[in-house]
Amino acid sequence: MSTHSHTPGLRFRSLIARVGFPHLLAATLALVAATILLGVAAKATGAGLACEANWPQCDAGPYNLLPANLPSFYEWFHRFVAMFAGFAIIGSAVAAWRSPSIDKRVTALVVGGMILTPIQVVLGRETVTQYTMDILSLHFWTAVLIFSMFVVATALVWSASLRAGHVTGALGLGLLALPAHVALSPTDLSLVSSYSPTVQLLQYGVTLALLASVIIAVLVGRWRFDDAPLLGLLSVSAVLALVVTYLGRQAVMTYSPLLDDLYLVAALALLVAFAVGIWRSRSATGTRDA
Repeated sequence: MSTHSHTPGLRFRSLIARVGFPHLLAATLALVAATILLGVAAKATGAGLACEANWPQCDAGPYNLLPANLPSFYEWFHRFVAMFAGFAIIGSAVAAWRSPSIDKRVTALVVGGMILTPIQVVLGRETVTQYTMDILSLHFWTAVLIFSMFVVATALVWSASLRAGHVTGALGLGLLALPAHVALSPTDLSLVSSYSPTVQLLQYGVTLALLASVIIAVLVGRWRFDDAPLLGLLSVSAVLALVVTYLGRQAVMTYSPLLDDLYLVAALALLVAFAVGIWRSRSATGTRDA
C-alpha cells in the first residue's frame, strides 16, 4: 500500500525528469510572452470585444465555444493560448513545489506567478465585460509582472550556463531593441505613419525583449562580475527600462507632448546606459565564470 500511495508522486517526478524543469520553465515563459502579444493583437484589432462580448464562451459552435468570424477568432485564439499558458504556469509551480532540488527562489517566483494567474484571468474577463482603461492597464501590468517573474526564474534555473559574456549579449539586445521601441512609438521620432495593429504588436514584442534583456543583464552581472560601477549601471538600466516601458505605454494611451518628451529623454538615457554597460562589461576584470 505504501508503494502505491507514492506512485503518483514518483510518476510526476519521473515526467519532470524526462522533460527537464529548465525546459518546462522556458516553454512556460514562451507561452506567457505569446499570450501577452496575442492579447495586444486582439486589443489592437478591436477583437477584444468580439465573441459578442461573451466570456469564456465565444459566439458560435456547440455551447458558443467557437469563433464565428475573423475578429472573434483573434480573441478566441488569445484565450486558447492563455489557457495553455495557465496550465503551464500551474504545472511549473507544482513541479517546483514538489521537487526539493529546485532553488527556493525559483519556487517562490513560479508559485507567485500561479497565484497571480487567476487574478489575471479575472482581469481578462473584465476587459471583455467592461473594457475600461484602468482595467486594461491592470491587465497589462499584471501580465508584465508574471512575465518578469518567469524571466527571473528561468535565468535562475539556467544560471550555471550563463557567463559574463551573456551580460554583453543582453545589453546588446537592449541596445538594438530600444531604437526600435522609439521608432515604433507614436511620437515625433516615429518612423511609422500610423499606429496600426501590426506596429502595436511589434512594439510590444520589442518591449518584452527590452525587459527580458535588462533582467538577464542585471542577474548575470551580479553573478559574474565584481565591478561595483558596472553593477550600479545595470541597476540604473533596469529602472530606466521600467520608466521607458511605462512612459511608452502612456504615450500610446494619452497624447501629451510632455509625456513624449519624458519618454524620449528616458530612452536616450537608457541608450547611453546600454552603450556604457557594453563597454564596461567587455573591459571589466575579476569575472567569476569559473
